[in-house]
Amino acid sequence: MLGRVLCTVLFVGALPSPAGASQGHISVVLLGANGDLAKKYLWQGLFQLYMDQVSSGHSFTFHGAALTALEPGQRLMFDVLKKLSCPPDEAPNRCAVLKDQFLKLSQYHQLGTAEDYTALNRDIETLLGQEGLKEAGRIFYFSVPPFAYTEIARHVNSSCRPRAGAWLRVVLEKPFGHDLHSAQQLAAELAGFFSEEEMYRVDHYLGKQAVAHILPFRDQNRQFLGPIWNRHHVERVEVVLKETVDAKGRTRFYEQYGVIRDVLQNHLTEALLFLVMELPANASSAQELVQHKLQAFQSLWGLQRSSAVLGQYQAYDSQVQEELQEARGYVSTTPTFAGVLIHSQSPRWEGVPFLLTSGKALDERVGYARVLFKNKAYCPQSGTLRDAGHSQCKPKQIIFHFGHGALDAPAVLVSRNLFQPVMPKDSWKEAGARSDLHIFGQPLSDFYMYSPVKERDAYSVVISNIYHGRKDFFITVEHLLASWAFWTPLLDSTSRQPPRLYPGGVENQQLLDFEMVPGGVAFTLAEPAELLNPGGQTPSDFRAIQSKFRQSPLVSGWAEELIARLASDVEEAAVRSVARSGRFHLALSGGSSPVGLFQRLARQHYGFPWQQSHVWLVDERCVPLTDSESNFQGLHRHLLQHVRVPYFNIHPMPVHLNRRLCVEEDGGAQLYAKDIVALVANASFDLVLLGVGTDGHTASLFPRSENGLEGAATVVLTESPVKPHQRMSLSLPLINRARQVFVLVLGKGKHDITTLLSRVGHEPRKWPISGVSPSSGQLVWYVDYEALLG
Repeated sequence: MLGRVLCTVLFVGALPSPAGASQGHISVVLLGANGDLAKKYLWQGLFQLYMDQVSSGHSFTFHGAALTALEPGQRLMFDVLKKLSCPPDEAPNRCAVLKDQFLKLSQYHQLGTAEDYTALNRDIETLLGQEGLKEAGRIFYFSVPPFAYTEIARHVNSSCRPRAGAWLRVVLEKPFGHDLHSAQQLAAELAGFFSEEEMYRVDHYLGKQAVAHILPFRDQNRQFLGPIWNRHHVERVEVVLKETVDAKGRTRFYEQYGVIRDVLQNHLTEALLFLVMELPANASSAQELVQHKLQAFQSLWGLQRSSAVLGQYQAYDSQVQEELQEARGYVSTTPTFAGVLIHSQSPRWEGVPFLLTSGKALDERVGYARVLFKNKAYCPQSGTLRDAGHSQCKPKQIIFHFGHGALDAPAVLVSRNLFQPVMPKDSWKEAGARSDLHIFGQPLSDFYMYSPVKERDAYSVVISNIYHGRKDFFITVEHLLASWAFWTPLLDSTSRQPPRLYPGGVENQQLLDFEMVPGGVAFTLAEPAELLNPGGQTPSDFRAIQSKFRQSPLVSGWAEELIARLASDVEEAAVRSVARSGRFHLALSGGSSPVGLFQRLARQHYGFPWQQSHVWLVDERCVPLTDSESNFQGLHRHLLQHVRVPYFNIHPMPVHLNRRLCVEEDGGAQLYAKDIVALVANASFDLVLLGVGTDGHTASLFPRSENGLEGAATVVLTESPVKPHQRMSLSLPLINRARQVFVLVLGKGKHDITTLLSRVGHEPRKWPISGVSPSSGQLVWYVDYEALLG
């Protein structure tokens, strides 16, 4: 039947191909054909694709698929198709003809078993053979929950691939994982069935016209933006998505994901990267675009709990109880509102706050990205005179308005006291100012305002990009994992944090207002007593507590409170030392554990006496200091480049001499030891910070090391069981001469060694850390609850 219909459509041809010859046949398979996303957006987007491309030379068939049996599934699907609407700019008669053709080219399949997929492939192959069509390619759109991806991918790969010479495009909807680990797992599973080139991970915000135009706008206005798109001129960047609806009907999804995973990790992050990434030389190159996005991710400061404020509308708990049959009194900590402060350490954006905000049950529905510029002008004229012209004292901003809100449409707005932008006339038109509308307190007449010539739904744009194979509008696996690597630490650190309750809608008033404070953000107003959760203590209520570990003082707490306490103790030690001797000699270990400490010292401890401090390395890998594996490189990236330590007070280990790495004849270890003796009184550091490996090693002193566990207080070359094998390290006797030694232990991965160390004695050959015992100083352990309790 479908073959006869296709033949008729090709013969009648609403609009024949300009080339006069078929470019090949495309089969579109929509999995989850009767789901909410398909009903609301995807079928309409596919119909729009057909209307746009019917004269392209390609022929099409559309296969809706789901688990529902054939007859009811087909009835549900065609109920949706009959309601497809025609765009306002499409001629009604033409649209009616094309809609009739589209329905005739569509059919439903029940897809559940391997046999079902084999039958689908057979139907496609039969149609191609009967009509003598060359196959151009197949699109499989996975509008299904991610837990079903792997099984469907297996069936498509084994039974439904097109023959050689035709392409396959597999379209995947978010969420792509729940955190970094799950995203890595899903990516690895799908990579077993499809190449990266075949996968199109959708973020439909990249189909929103205002979002998609951010990079072209920057590219086309380089002459204006070049001098001002930087920290010297930009006050802050905001990316916002506000919704008036709540999560009712979606609480099962929301309980798993929450607002950060649902909106910030993907939609708002994408828009932010378009604003702050370095412009590629070729803005249309997908490869260059990905590389510049990854570089932008690498420049962002890591997030911590103080980077965010979280809220939850009051009715959420009762909705969860009703929809998920949770017990009465069930309390969820899932946030439905989040405000997050992000900073970059790039030379362009250092010090500029990036604010990402989203929430449900708010006072309006609107989305935008806004760049607010610093205003250095002072204008002595009166407000009336100032308002009459385009005064330099008015706010200066560029706004990419995604839709809804007062404008109720996508738009690009540029303050008239900045510049008149270059805009492509074929796709954007200057909009007339409406005197009744204001945006951010300013009349629209204060802006050059542009709107799309033809407004397109985001999913129509996404589907068009899939058809054209435009990979630059989709998420690559490297980009996906970089995003999860950035957001997962915040998600982990806030997972136990009770969100602030808010009533919803206009009643929120100023309850969700937040402000930038040292080290992060905080709500501006105290939480009203009647909104406070009356439940008992949660883990986040606990603060660092102190007792004993291996007969030495122990400070324990959740990781973030522990790092805060450690940073304060390091600063206190520095202040005391400078008061006593005029100098502070600090020896720091590398690895991942102290990164949070380094960042906190850089961001929040402005009273630290860096000018009088000397920074030394406890150990170093035998790699060039510019290598990403270098402990000094990590210390520089997270701390040294952000604080004012005199150049001559920084002492990297000399592992790279005479163009060689850690060759004993070059005497690097001896040189470092001599420097210590020359500069550090009695070779006794004021403070040494150590970590602990899962095998009990500390610094680069490993179990059964031949050097450094005993003997002289010096610097030694050692061998690590893992690459890079060669290391340089302070010896245990030198460490034990310090006035204070702090040992930092973080994470569940350190629970077993922490338990073991609580039971063993002084056995440094088996567990080097057990040999740390300052001869005339103090040892303090800083161990988080996960390492201590598992």
